[in-house]
Amino acid sequence: MPYRESLLLTDLYQLAMLQAYADHGLAGTAVFEFFVRKLPPRRGFLMAAGLEQALEFLETAQFGEEDRAALRRMGQFPASFVESLAGFRFAGDVDALPEGTVFFPDEPVLRVVAPLPQAQLVETRLINLVHFETVVASKAARMVLAAPGKELVDFGLRRAHGAEAGLLAARASHIAGFAGTATLEAALRFGMPAYGTMAHSFIQAHDDETSAFEHFARSRPKGVVLLIDTYDTERAAEKVAALAKRLARDGISIRGVRIDSGDLAAHARRVRAILDAHGLDDITIFASGGLDEDALAAHTRDGVPIDGYGIGTSLTTAADAPALDCAYKIQEYDGVPRRKRSEGKATWPGRKQVWRRATPAGRFAGDTLGLTTENHAGEPLLRPVMRAGRRLGPPPSLAEIRAHAAEQLRHLPEALRRLEPMTYPVTVSEALRALAEECDRRVAAADR
Repeated sequence: MPYRESLLLTDLYQLAMLQAYADHGLAGTAVFEFFVRKLPPRRGFLMAAGLEQALEFLETAQFGEEDRAALRRMGQFPASFVESLAGFRFAGDVDALPEGTVFFPDEPVLRVVAPLPQAQLVETRLINLVHFETVVASKAARMVLAAPGKELVDFGLRRAHGAEAGLLAARASHIAGFAGTATLEAALRFGMPAYGTMAHSFIQAHDDETSAFEHFARSRPKGVVLLIDTYDTERAAEKVAALAKRLARDGISIRGVRIDSGDLAAHARRVRAILDAHGLDDITIFASGGLDEDALAAHTRDGVPIDGYGIGTSLTTAADAPALDCAYKIQEYDGVPRRKRSEGKATWPGRKQVWRRATPAGRFAGDTLGLTTENHAGEPLLRPVMRAGRRLGPPPSLAEIRAHAAEQLRHLPEALRRLEPMTYPVTVSEALRALAEECDRRVAAADR
């Protein structure tokens, strides 16, 4: 998905700082890290996503002639500064968590090392891309855990907050374990399975329900799924059962039925009984309509005979936790560690790595946050992905990212797999604590 949009898609203050950096010769190497300060309520973990889009943005970021012309018309920047932007190209290094990796507060998801103006300018769009996909992937992961073995499909485009959000939500949910998406462009663009059934309007456009079912099945004989709750769900199931035998004589099999309203659990039980009584135990039941992980968990607990779910609004808007308390902050400049001390927003200085320990059974047991110069027990999570503005290799396929995400979910502590409250242990190394104290002493001395 090429992100070649204008670099003016940013905050005004990024350009203002760029000018001030240029005016005063601040062009040394800077280290910025993107991380989440704290988890939203009911979240025990997050899942990283959006790295592919972030790297593509960095590789293609530039100011075109139209951008510079717009800045000239704006009149807020000197002409010499505007013209200097023609040569902007990101030439920095990036280390990051692989997409699909589970992470916790204060752990760097992505680190940028570049000349200060470059590292500064890309802040807004990097946060925009990585934050959104991480929000959706984290929500989708909860649903995958809540409904083990069920086929989950993204139905969220129409209530997503814009076209890009709908496309990237489909990708992020697929990373976390969703089977596919109803959003056609996302399926084609990202190489995902596309899913679709029918709308109530198709049924209502016919004088009788059986004719609607038969017309649709004969037009779309492969993988037929019929929507049965337009009028009376159970009566429609009986009609499907009768129609299935007639269609079977012509080699057409009904794959499933979809229920989109009412008490989904009660309807599913009654529909399952009707279909089974007619020997149609191979017809699956697919449900949609206002579902989230709580509803999925309840259905799983109660053994509701629903085989798959279409998830819309609660997924693409991450309705209960639509935003993360995240930041992209400078941690080193010109070789000197830097530390923000704002109340409630203090940062850990320096270039950091995360080491993850596991139990003998392979479950995650705890992380250590330390400096890249240290060595700790466990697997180091951040990996080099870009050097001098170019990716180090071809990106992993979406299938490979999905497999990594599934492995991550399998290795979660059991409480997190059950979506129960749990504070996962993240230890800050003594060397990192000492560096923070050193930074504080340096700032205090400079203020005297």
